[in-house]
Amino acid sequence: QVQLVESGGGSVQAGGSLRVSCVVAAYSSSSYCMGWFRQAPGKGREWVGYIHSAGGSSYTNSVVGRFAISLDDSRNTLYLQMNSLKPEDTGMYYCAAGPRNGGCSTIEGRYNFWGQGIQVTVSS
Repeated sequence: QVQLVESGGGSVQAGGSLRVSCVVAAYSSSSYCMGWFRQAPGKGREWVGYIHSAGGSSYTNSVVGRFAISLDDSRNTLYLQMNSLKPEDTGMYYCAAGPRNGGCSTIEGRYNFWGQGIQVTVSS
């Protein structure tokens, strides 16, 4: 059974850094997209970025140059390194996994498996 479990969230002041991890268990596909999404209070869930099985990645404009996604295959762990954090980065962060059918997507419905979410709070 595929499971994604996040860890590493917390609270930080603006300008600080956090790294969120996601252990991916039992996902056996060799062609995949691994994504991060977030949901701010009172808002819908939005795409943050993804990395795919060929090693490429993409990010939403608001985090370009500040966030980086990486994947440690030996540990089956997906990471989201967040630097220069801003209060507007506050929210629940979710990792997600799905097939890479012709490319990765920014749309939630293209991801089959989701973590439970972890809170990131950035204070001003």
